[in-house]
Amino acid sequence: MADTATPNVIRRADYAPPAFLIDTVALEFDLVPERTVVRNTMRVRRNPDASRAANFELMGEQLEFVSATLNGAPFAHAHAHEHGLTLDNVPDNFELTLTSICNPAENTTLSGLYVSGGNFFTQCEAEGFRRITYFLDRPDVMATFTVTLRASKADYPVLLSNGNLLEEGDLPDGRHFARWEDPFRKPSYLFALVAGKLVALEERVKSGSGKEKLLQVWVEPHDLDKTRHAMDSLINSIRWDESRFGLELDLDRFMIVAVSDFNMGAMENKGLNIFNTKYVLANPETATDTDFANIEAVVGHEYFHNWTGNRVTCRDWFQLSLKEGLTVFRDQEFSADMAGGATDEAARATKRIEDVRVLRQMQFAEDAGPMAHPVRPESYVEINNFYTMTVYEKGSEVVRMYQTLFGRDGFRKGMDLYFKRHDGQAVTCDDFRHALADANGRDLAQFERWYSQAGTPRVSVRTKYDAAQQRYSVTLTQGYGDTAPAARETQKGPLLIPFAIGLIGKDGHDLPLQLEGEARASDSTTRVLEFTQTEQTFTFVNVAQEPLPSLLRNFSAPVIVEYDYSADQLAFLLAHDSDPFNRWEAGQRLATRELLTLAGRATTGVPLQLDDSVVAAFARVLTDETLSPSFRELALMLPSEAYLAEQMAESNPAAVHAARQFVRKRLANALRKDWLAVYEKHRTPGAYEATPEASGHRALKNLALSYLAELDDPAEAVRLASAQYDAANNMTDRSAALSALLNASAAKGGSIEAQQALDDFYRRFEKEPLVIDKWFALQATQRGSAQRPVIEIVRKLMAHPAFNLKNPNRARSLIFSFCAANPAQFHAEDGSGYVFWAEQVIALDAINPQVAARLARSLELWRRFTPTLRDGMRAALEKVASQVKSRDVREIVEKALA
Repeated sequence: MADTATPNVIRRADYAPPAFLIDTVALEFDLVPERTVVRNTMRVRRNPDASRAANFELMGEQLEFVSATLNGAPFAHAHAHEHGLTLDNVPDNFELTLTSICNPAENTTLSGLYVSGGNFFTQCEAEGFRRITYFLDRPDVMATFTVTLRASKADYPVLLSNGNLLEEGDLPDGRHFARWEDPFRKPSYLFALVAGKLVALEERVKSGSGKEKLLQVWVEPHDLDKTRHAMDSLINSIRWDESRFGLELDLDRFMIVAVSDFNMGAMENKGLNIFNTKYVLANPETATDTDFANIEAVVGHEYFHNWTGNRVTCRDWFQLSLKEGLTVFRDQEFSADMAGGATDEAARATKRIEDVRVLRQMQFAEDAGPMAHPVRPESYVEINNFYTMTVYEKGSEVVRMYQTLFGRDGFRKGMDLYFKRHDGQAVTCDDFRHALADANGRDLAQFERWYSQAGTPRVSVRTKYDAAQQRYSVTLTQGYGDTAPAARETQKGPLLIPFAIGLIGKDGHDLPLQLEGEARASDSTTRVLEFTQTEQTFTFVNVAQEPLPSLLRNFSAPVIVEYDYSADQLAFLLAHDSDPFNRWEAGQRLATRELLTLAGRATTGVPLQLDDSVVAAFARVLTDETLSPSFRELALMLPSEAYLAEQMAESNPAAVHAARQFVRKRLANALRKDWLAVYEKHRTPGAYEATPEASGHRALKNLALSYLAELDDPAEAVRLASAQYDAANNMTDRSAALSALLNASAAKGGSIEAQQALDDFYRRFEKEPLVIDKWFALQATQRGSAQRPVIEIVRKLMAHPAFNLKNPNRARSLIFSFCAANPAQFHAEDGSGYVFWAEQVIALDAINPQVAARLARSLELWRRFTPTLRDGMRAALEKVASQVKSRDVREIVEKALA
């Protein structure tokens, strides 16, 4: 890792420790939007563990250099250049003061120090701090920070930074100051400041050791009534981390600040978390159940980073999953515990299903494309492009496998040792693995391959039953199949795969499990097999009848299981499997198999038919009141069009859409009475409650409404949806009703009821930006028709007064929703979607390369599609490649075209 200009390709193998270390940093800011002066005083020393360098190289971007002093005297040997600042012939230990100027008002990248809504904010991960001041902007340089902020008191009455407030007061000429100290060493990417007209919801709580802590959620004044849920989520996160991992809040206060212009979801800056408003603001009228759940998860995620990311951080950016994969796992466990505690497996399974759906739809697709990379990448061009599903979601699954192997207690022992060894350090994924291995007395050398091999592993399963000997053998074979070239290059050998299995008897009950060589059957009816070879056979004994295997229970590893279940066997598992995840999985397999068969028929113009047994299987779930509403909603939701298209040898979004719509219509018409009964039974009258139970009832009811909107005669659905829209006392029901009206009207090319609801929705909420984001997204993802293609609606909405391309949330709500979440319309054969995509990537690249790069990834799997679509996508990619300037977008499109 170089200290100077970033080379074209950065490789993990080239890592070298920094030549210098910075022990303390004292920052002074005179905050003026167009010309902020930053004075940076550092105590610097040579790193005894690095090669000696004559010069001190600092990173800096878009800064105006003013002056440098070394040990109190002007320093003439400082040379500013495009990539930073070079200081010649510095001594071994010194105090360096640098003065520079930046322009937050013109910073549309939202990286570094910028202005949003008249207030100052920062975003420094991964490399934003170098846009604020000259620095060794790399995660293995850790220092303590003292920060003094000065600004107009009338314009910026609130001045915040990391850590604890030391003092504040007035200055001459209407200005004031605040001085903050963060007592814990941190890398520069965790620095933050906020200044502006904000108000806070405050709570004081006591930590487990009895220390009082001040908690604050800062927002613009008109949003104060939407902060209660975020505060409750923060308190629950603090309590959970104390209980589950023995980790206390280590500062006197903890602050969350919400900003509407933000590239990410949130950022874990030490003690001063800056959040996208989307993950803070919620009340029943403006936020859906999904919003409430996401806020809880993201607040938890950023708070948990206080230890897994802040107290112990990454040595270099290749180790990003060290903090992100681990912390995603922690926030998933937190959400599951909030839903079902440690023992309610059915409630916990709902969260597990939701997480795996995201993994399969997005991360598995990433593994199959040109951006495929290991959980710990070996190289990158632009680090912002590696905040990926692989690093986060697959990284979380890798962490989860430790817990699957060692149990909760063994995992906790490993975490305790990890913090004991590495608190206050910048470390690697290997350090984490060694701590888990040593705490549990295990050799995990083979497990390292999960970090270094890309691609989604495939496990094929063969079974054999010997009735005479009552032996049942399970043979597992692992490999990768036909993976992307980017993934194949990394694959070195078999993985250690924790493969959970159960055996189900003919009566639907689990059978006892006794492996060959064991004295007696296990107490548990689920067994985790440690699968370590390319092919391995496990034999169960005393199996009195031929069982049906329940494979990869609770999705015990991020792999694809290949086993030739019959449709009847899948229906049996859907009805009887004691593992809630695998019960859901059986239904998804059954639906996926049927949908792909129908998509193949649609491609060739063969009439579509759905077997009655599939309808019967769905009917059993729909009417089974012993199942929780939240589980039934997930089980009755068909696999997404994007996921289905990826399963085809040659992706054909139009055929997938035709097949999926055919099945939805068939299920709607065949089960009409049941859908109506479920709709009525699961209404939630009275005041809104954001509880898992109430959310489950609403989810199942609104799924029923969405199916009723598919009826051949949707008049009844339109009546129900219109009534629900008018009477709704919460955003979940109102937006679901609006969605149903839009879909019911699609076949007619629009309807008066749908348009009236759209107009009313906008009038009601035009002053609520996050709700207007939903208004844009609902229209971008609607079904559309030949008479009314969605691309025409989206282009018209681009000119709407409420649309602003510079705001990431608004761009995502319209452009990203259309390009990523409406495949049938985006992949229109006339190529209009691809022309639109290219225009928007090029426009965003000039404003905000990080956001543009995310949009650019919509076409990275272009080679998997039908020839006509491939040609259109390639032309769009080539157009973008010829015009964009940022490294962020160029890396994506060049890898896609390579």
